Amino acid sequence: MSELPVVGAQLSVLDLGRHRDWLFEKNRDLELPEFCMADILANAGPFIDMAKKALDGWHGRLGIHGPFAGFELDVKDRDLRPIVQRRIDQALDVCTALGAVQMVLHSPYDRWDQCNLDNTDHGREKRISAILETMAPGLKRAEALGVQIVLENIRDTDPADRLAVVQAADTSALALSVDTGHAHWAHCVDGAPPVDRFVTSAGEKLGHVHLQDTDGWADRHWALGEGNIVWPAVFKALSRLDVQPHLLVEINDFDKVEDSVAHLEALGLAQ
Repeated sequence: MSELPVVGAQLSVLDLGRHRDWLFEKNRDLELPEFCMADILANAGPFIDMAKKALDGWHGRLGIHGPFAGFELDVKDRDLRPIVQRRIDQALDVCTALGAVQMVLHSPYDRWDQCNLDNTDHGREKRISAILETMAPGLKRAEALGVQIVLENIRDTDPADRLAVVQAADTSALALSVDTGHAHWAHCVDGAPPVDRFVTSAGEKLGHVHLQDTDGWADRHWALGEGNIVWPAVFKALSRLDVQPHLLVEINDFDKVEDSVAHLEALGLAQ
């Protein structure tokens, strides 16, 4: 990245009006979180209509947060897989209706996996197969639609696990996401690499970054600057990549989204 990256945000459809000028000013990246919920996916029309109206005239990159509640992508019960696949398909319907080019899904990996996947022959390969079998219909459709699904680290302690899934899939429809707060929590609590190493590990497969701050004890989703993540290291790692991932402030207090980007601006890291 030769210029300072432009940072956007995850914002509720209901909050788009309050941040309209800031969002439109630089056509900042945007992610809509509502569509992770099954109830909304079942009746997405009103939220799609609100989003279209609020975003009329905006030309940034749009993504949504896909479903995750109540399941993992490596679901092993083949009778349950169609339910998960239906949720992903519903979310892709939303992407189609909104013109969204990206969708976030959650990684199923955790510390237990890092310690136990090698207990049996081909344990890692079997886990990857379970994930990709679940995702297969969605990946095929996403590729046809030009939508990129990104795997977000949640409880992951080894960034190589998700990278192996993306490499095995071998499709432009699947890339990696790094959530800075989740990575910092894993670093502090479970001895995972620091946040910048999650970015470096993802490399050219990185398509998306959730920017949130934390103290490393819990998933705080604090405004940037309120925790102890080392932001210069994170953005130095990003600057070394040839890709331009969606960069999105993802915090609990939408009132502090613009302050979070101002914090990065004051550090000379982003705009």
